[in-house]
Amino acid sequence: MADIIELWVETSHHPAFRCAGWAFVRKDVTGLTGAAGGERHVTPERAMLSGLAEALKDLPAGAVVELRTGNRQMAALSRRIAAFGPGEDSPTEDLDIWARLSTALRTVHILPTAANAFAAAWAELARDKAKATGPFRSAIPKPNLAKAGV
Repeated sequence: MADIIELWVETSHHPAFRCAGWAFVRKDVTGLTGAAGGERHVTPERAMLSGLAEALKDLPAGAVVELRTGNRQMAALSRRIAAFGPGEDSPTEDLDIWARLSTALRTVHILPTAANAFAAAWAELARDKAKATGPFRSAIPKPNLAKAGV
């Protein structure tokens, strides 16, 4: 049986400025890794999907992933993807990201939890940086990850 990869993903969106940030922390057999990023002129859903896509990128084939998030919309994604097809639940926007996620999320077990304070703080920091300087993606430094509490 494959080792379980634990993943914490949080996002932060500022509606007035339409900027958003995301952050994730991944725990697997190699230890902790994480990244944060953000962009301008984005909807809350696109920010959430972008963060999730980044978190699920580069996972080994057949990985067993437990996704923990305080974001209720993200927690409902499994149900929404299962309902895809002709109908009201099919996405009409952000199809580029949905295409990447629809396959990846079929093997992800999503656990709605309280927001991870570490990831949420990095998401807010990423949102503020995106507002000031524009789109970016950056790894969370290892010394900071040591304080993640996961």
